[in-house]
Amino acid sequence: MTFKEKLESGFVLFDGAMGTMLQKSGLKPGEIPEMLCVTDPERIINIHRAYLDAGCDVVSANTFGASPLKFDNYEEIIEAALDCANEAVLLAKAENPGRDAYVALDIGSTGEMLAPSGDLAFEDAVSAFTKVINAGKENADLVLIETMNDLYELKAAVLAAKENCDLPVIASVVFNERRTLMTGADPAAVVAMLEGLGVDALGTNCSLGPRQLASIVPELIEYASVPVLVQPNAGLPRVENGVTIYDVDAEEFARETAEIVKSGARIAGGCCGTTPEYIKLLREKLDSLTPAPVTKKNRTLVSSYTHAVDISACPVLIGERINPTGKPKFRQALRNGDIDYIVEEAFSQREKGAHILDVNVGLPEIDEPEVMVSAVTRIQAALDTPLQIDSSDREALEKAMRIYNGKPLVNSVNGKAESMNTVLPLVKKYGGVLVALTLDESGIPGSAEGRLAIAERIVNEAAKYGIEKKDIIVDALTMAVSSDINGANVTLESIKLIKEKLGVGTCLGVSNVSFGLPDRPRLNSVFFAMALENGLDAAIMNPYSEPMMSAYYTSLALKGKDEGFKKYIDFADSRPSETQAQTVKAPAHPPLQDAIIKGQGEKAAKLTAGLLETRDALEIIENEIVPALDFVGTGFEKNKFYLPQLLVSAEAAQQAFEVVKAKMPATSSKSGNTVVLATVKGDIHDIGKNIVKVLLENYGYDVIDLGRDVNDEAIADCVIESGAKMVGLSALMTTTVPSMESAIKLLRERCPGVCVTVGGAVLTQEYADMIGADFYSKDAMATVRFAENYFKGK
Repeated sequence: MTFKEKLESGFVLFDGAMGTMLQKSGLKPGEIPEMLCVTDPERIINIHRAYLDAGCDVVSANTFGASPLKFDNYEEIIEAALDCANEAVLLAKAENPGRDAYVALDIGSTGEMLAPSGDLAFEDAVSAFTKVINAGKENADLVLIETMNDLYELKAAVLAAKENCDLPVIASVVFNERRTLMTGADPAAVVAMLEGLGVDALGTNCSLGPRQLASIVPELIEYASVPVLVQPNAGLPRVENGVTIYDVDAEEFARETAEIVKSGARIAGGCCGTTPEYIKLLREKLDSLTPAPVTKKNRTLVSSYTHAVDISACPVLIGERINPTGKPKFRQALRNGDIDYIVEEAFSQREKGAHILDVNVGLPEIDEPEVMVSAVTRIQAALDTPLQIDSSDREALEKAMRIYNGKPLVNSVNGKAESMNTVLPLVKKYGGVLVALTLDESGIPGSAEGRLAIAERIVNEAAKYGIEKKDIIVDALTMAVSSDINGANVTLESIKLIKEKLGVGTCLGVSNVSFGLPDRPRLNSVFFAMALENGLDAAIMNPYSEPMMSAYYTSLALKGKDEGFKKYIDFADSRPSETQAQTVKAPAHPPLQDAIIKGQGEKAAKLTAGLLETRDALEIIENEIVPALDFVGTGFEKNKFYLPQLLVSAEAAQQAFEVVKAKMPATSSKSGNTVVLATVKGDIHDIGKNIVKVLLENYGYDVIDLGRDVNDEAIADCVIESGAKMVGLSALMTTTVPSMESAIKLLRERCPGVCVTVGGAVLTQEYADMIGADFYSKDAMATVRFAENYFKGK
């Protein structure tokens, strides 16, 4: 039985925590778990055997961190790790010839943030994951991409797997107590992107125990049409007598995880702290349950890196203003390469209420693929509104879809064979909701039946690629009534007919209806209301049009799609009174602060240079740069901003700060408050540390970054040499927390009085207290706030 067949037939049980078992077997501080596959294979085989004997169906090879970005001999490690796992499976099958058992090529994070938030380019991440896939695909039964905190890095890993092997792919993410990934993705966003990319199963592991995941997994199941995986930790960790233990025992773990499985999960297992005893008891629980069927969820989801917009649940607004048609200033911005202008337009439309933003940069005199990639990259770094990628250029579409951080709306395909042959393979590969135009080689039919026929042809052709109806919305095409007095009626009839006969969503470019006539907003808004009444799901429209927005919110209120009339009341409250309409509203932030908040680095640098002509350098730092960072930082703490936005704002602030520093004496730009940062011995993940570094530097602290896999003595030596008063230590893996404890112990001996703050995915406040830290940083901004309070007291 293949792994896919096993998954279709019932529950699949994965193993537990390799790291926990290695610690129990005497893993030394600083010892690299993956290297043991080469140096001590019997030890790894025995751990796999213990989980197989406990009843698991899948063992994950000890390849979690075997990345070419970390190991020169990654191929040797991966080959040895898979040999160990396969040897254990062969031995288990020899003892029980009738059993099924499988080996997963286990892939974890590179440990680096992807650009523009970090330094690792998207294609470099794809390349790194590709090397891992190619090194292991011949000796594995499936690919498990797990413990992923960043949706963008996860996309790079899934693309590498899908492009380089035919193995089943399972993707698993880490949710925090905010119910999001580190970079902000909620469960719907995770499902939307991963299903779009074609994974065979998806789910969550690590970070939280079964009790915490019990409310998250059902949300994954609510949206997912593929099997869902759950691999909780054994609760939260603490240290007793130098040993890491967890607060959920095996019986409680098995009972609570089984309850999650009852909600619809198909794959279960354990993560940090789960030994073979945990898996044995969970096996017993699963054997007494009947799997819930995996059902299709007909939700039309478009997503960004943080959230999904469900077009099938409620009509949505697609902002049309990022488009050069009829916009001389926009065309000139494209010619000048002024992406800040485009980003500003994106912010403005979002503030007006657009749920999705159309991005069209088609001008014959520019390099459209290059500009499209730049625009999408900058927009998705600055704000988290989902995008519609709009182009007739295949290269521009593919390049933008590839680097888009989520599941885009794709505009468009039509009934021409050439169009379908070009666009459908892209949507199948990268995922997306497809806008289907009801035109073909013969033009636009003059009847609703003719447009239905084209829509049906596109839907049927898409099905051949495996693109489902839920991922198609049909544009019945708005015709100008000035040239065809019956055009609006045909369009409205087409919407209704297409929804009834095909069961797909619909969209329109609404404003075309009034072309050539006066007082266009009045016509547009009434036509929009009529279209909504006939079942329109998405409108490509101008969100600055008050009549259009009024028609939208009024329609939702009257059709029962606005619970408690919240949207309508908010819209009504936002409209200026007659008195307010006669005054000019002041901007929310001064120009430099606004540029930093929006992550517009070049603009921030230019504005800073201008301010320096009339204002003191330190005054600009204190009254412009720091307040902007504080605004974003506070927003991050309140879940109003997300990590990528925090980082691009910090980068913009850095560009402004560099301009200021050039005008300051060499010593005055230094705060004298030095912080030493390090990822502890044995840990080669430094995402969290790097984020803290960026923020601390932008708040004016002098940061010495020792990098990753740093031994205790090097940390202490640096503190003594630099005179630093604060140290920040980071660890991602449970196997390296003892190294953090030993580093703190040495700092207490050699550097009395130094303040130590710790952070990382495996840490808790209780854990930090037990290893002797002065402060536990739950995220990067918490470190900044602590540093502010600490140094103020000095």
